[in-house]
Amino acid sequence: MIRVSNLSKRFVLHNQSNAVIPVLADANFNVFPGECVGLAGPSGSGKSTLMRMIYGNYLAQSGEILIGNVNVAAATAREIILLRRETLGYVSQFLRVVPRVPVRDVVAEPLLTLGALRDEAFERAEAMLELLNIPEHLRHLSPTTFSGGERQRVNIARGFVHDYPALLLDEPTASLDAANRDIVLDLIEGAKSRGAAIIGIFHDNDFRRQICDREIDVTQFMPKAA
Repeated sequence: MIRVSNLSKRFVLHNQSNAVIPVLADANFNVFPGECVGLAGPSGSGKSTLMRMIYGNYLAQSGEILIGNVNVAAATAREIILLRRETLGYVSQFLRVVPRVPVRDVVAEPLLTLGALRDEAFERAEAMLELLNIPEHLRHLSPTTFSGGERQRVNIARGFVHDYPALLLDEPTASLDAANRDIVLDLIEGAKSRGAAIIGIFHDNDFRRQICDREIDVTQFMPKAA
C-alpha cells in the first residue's frame, strides 16, 4: 500500500534571491493493493512533483510517504535504492539509458539486479519485448536511436518485467498507437490483479477512465494564497 500523510513541498530558487515557490500542502491519501489511482489536475498543479516525491527524487518539507514500511520522505539513499530495486517500479515518458547497451539488457537489468539467473532474466525480457511489439532485429541494438514510441515501449517493458508491489506510471501511453495502448492497459490490469498499488498520470481521458478505480484532484493540495 502507498500512504501519503500531511505532505508538503516548496522549491527555493537560490539563483533568484531565494524566492520560495510553494507547490503542495497537507497532501493526504492512500492507494490500496490492487488499485489504480489517477492524479488529476491542470498543468502546473503539482502532479509530476508529487510523483517524483513518492519515488524519492524530490525531498519533502514535511509529512510522510509510506511504501509498505518505508517512509520515503525520511529514508536514506541506500533505503531508497533498495526500495526501487524490490518494491517500487516507475515508468516515465522518457527512457534514459547508457548508450550502446542493447535493448534486451536494458529490460533484463531489474531482474539481474535482483539476482535472477541470466537466462531466465533474458527470457522474461524477450517475452516483454515481444508483447510490446519490439521487432527481434532491434533487440540487440541500443534504444537511443529508436523512435519515441519504440523507446516508450522499451521503458514499459522494463517497468513491468518485475512484479513490483507498487508502481508509478507517468504518461506511459503518451507516444503509443491504439493497439499498443491496449497492451499497456492489459499490463496494468494484470498488475492490479496480482495486488499492485498503482499511481498514474494519464492525459488520455479514455484510457484514464478505463484503468483508474478513482482519481485524486491534486488541486486540493495546492497551497492557499496568503
